[in-house]
Amino acid sequence: MWRVPADPPADERDAASSSSPSSPETRDRDRGGSLLQSPWLLALAFVVVHARLVHEAISWQNMIYGDVTLYEWWARHGLDNGQWPVLDYDWVYPAGALAPVVAPALVTDDLLGYEILWTAMIVALNAVATVVLVRATPRGALGAWWWLLFLLALGPIFLGRLDGVVAPLILVALVLARRHPCLAVAVATVGAWVKIAPGAVVVAIAATRRDLHDLLRAVVAPGAIVSAVVVGLALVGGAGTRALSVFGEQGSRTLQAESVAGTWFSVARLWDPGVAIEYNDVIFTYEFQGAAANAVADALDWLLPLAVVALAVLTLWAARRRPERAYEILLLSAAVQLVALIVFNKVGSPQFVAWIGPPVAVALATLPAGRALRAWWPPALGMVLVAYATYLVYPVAYGPFLDGAGWMITVEALRNLALVVLMAGGLWRIVRLARSA
Repeated sequence: MWRVPADPPADERDAASSSSPSSPETRDRDRGGSLLQSPWLLALAFVVVHARLVHEAISWQNMIYGDVTLYEWWARHGLDNGQWPVLDYDWVYPAGALAPVVAPALVTDDLLGYEILWTAMIVALNAVATVVLVRATPRGALGAWWWLLFLLALGPIFLGRLDGVVAPLILVALVLARRHPCLAVAVATVGAWVKIAPGAVVVAIAATRRDLHDLLRAVVAPGAIVSAVVVGLALVGGAGTRALSVFGEQGSRTLQAESVAGTWFSVARLWDPGVAIEYNDVIFTYEFQGAAANAVADALDWLLPLAVVALAVLTLWAARRRPERAYEILLLSAAVQLVALIVFNKVGSPQFVAWIGPPVAVALATLPAGRALRAWWPPALGMVLVAYATYLVYPVAYGPFLDGAGWMITVEALRNLALVVLMAGGLWRIVRLARSA
């Protein structure tokens, strides 16, 4: 999907170069392009898309805001009783996630008010990220239009999860990485202390640095400063070793029903009644049980970090071979790593798909027109289809999927296959760039 487009035939190039800028076709294209560049039209589209998503979130209230109910309980329990996640007991999220979780509870005392403020916070963060994308890149409007299409296809799930906080941070960090890597690493590190996924951006930036001095200045220093502040505040609050407890909280989990690695178990339900999905009432999710599922989950605990390291090494090699294409390699690396965090993840929650949109949006907005930009359109289409398939699985037909409906098992399996193809295509594109030096 991450193809290297062929050069156009000579006759097409000659025809393009000889076309008159005053021809009717050219004037029509100019008018259409000017319309899409209109900030007012883009702002209207942003409002319409998010109004649609909020309406859907309300329609699927229990499925979309189930986690938000937990966020409100954690925040309220801390404010009223002084018992805080991380500070007083282990938590499934990094310490920095306390900030967005607690923020709405400081303003309202009831669950409905918390859900409203939470949703407003996610929309506001996405608005800021979209403005940064439009104003700080050469073709920001193009990237923003695609980003809105991607979110519309994904549906409302990101509004009710912490992923709605980190996806805009990933977007901003990738935009900043083009000219301000230090600031990009700081933003991505803040995101990683909310949910680990933005750390992929830090790895991609680190792997594309020119030398050790550049690595220390642009990556190690800002990352260390942000991490020291977050961990320091947690230690002052009495967290102790719980400040890093998130890294051990996922160990006891098995394969989630929608995970990529669980695809075989899901498909096997079509002919094997012994394969079943069970509800884990401790972490409120559906998982595959049994020795085989546990073995796969245990293997993923090792495969995921190994995949991240391998991708970092590949990125380092490609950036050394093609320093003039370092930013495109950075975007490719971030995209592949974020997809890999889903492919090799035993959790595989639907909101994770929100992570993979920012690299494509930024690539469409920043890369020079021509070969590099055209190479991103196939994965851009693929990611929109992945987002829409995710929406069909959750929330539209999650019940039929859990019950073993053949059509939904097929949709989910194709969605997971597409993620693997996107990851493999990104790897091929990085290797292709490096070898074409």
